[in-house]
Amino acid sequence: MKKLKTPISDSDLENLNVGDKITISGTIYTGRDAALPQLVELIKKNDIPFNTKGMVIMHTAFSDAGIAPTTSNKEEIESTIPFLSENGVKIHIGKGMLSDKTAEELEKNNSIFVITPPVAALLTNKVKSKKCVLFEKEGMEAMFELEVDEIPGIVAIHHGKKI
Repeated sequence: MKKLKTPISDSDLENLNVGDKITISGTIYTGRDAALPQLVELIKKNDIPFNTKGMVIMHTAFSDAGIAPTTSNKEEIESTIPFLSENGVKIHIGKGMLSDKTAEELEKNNSIFVITPPVAALLTNKVKSKKCVLFEKEGMEAMFELEVDEIPGIVAIHHGKKI
């Protein structure tokens, strides 16, 4: 098990390979269908209240029931991954497979895609604190900043390879 701590640097990703089991600790952000396209627009306007360099985004909503990954290849999510990676997001956490084109963009920007089991109780137990940081009107699909301790995952796309 390889342990990563946010923010993520290029050197943190150097020795990772597809299939590696990892944990991520530190600050991560949530985003899915409603939030990610809005986040892209804020970045384009240079109107974002936090730094995306070395950022980790988990494709999930946050509710009192907890967190679990949503399908990352939904158009509203997958279409944002290349832009977000180009703008500093190093790890995208979700479930499902992404297109070859998205995998190429991840490689170009030295970013990775990590899958995590959709086990809400396990993942929610790893969240130490949460704070809504953007798009509060979206409810549970707002963007949250989470402090997490060892969110588990498996590297699914890296170095131009996929599981």
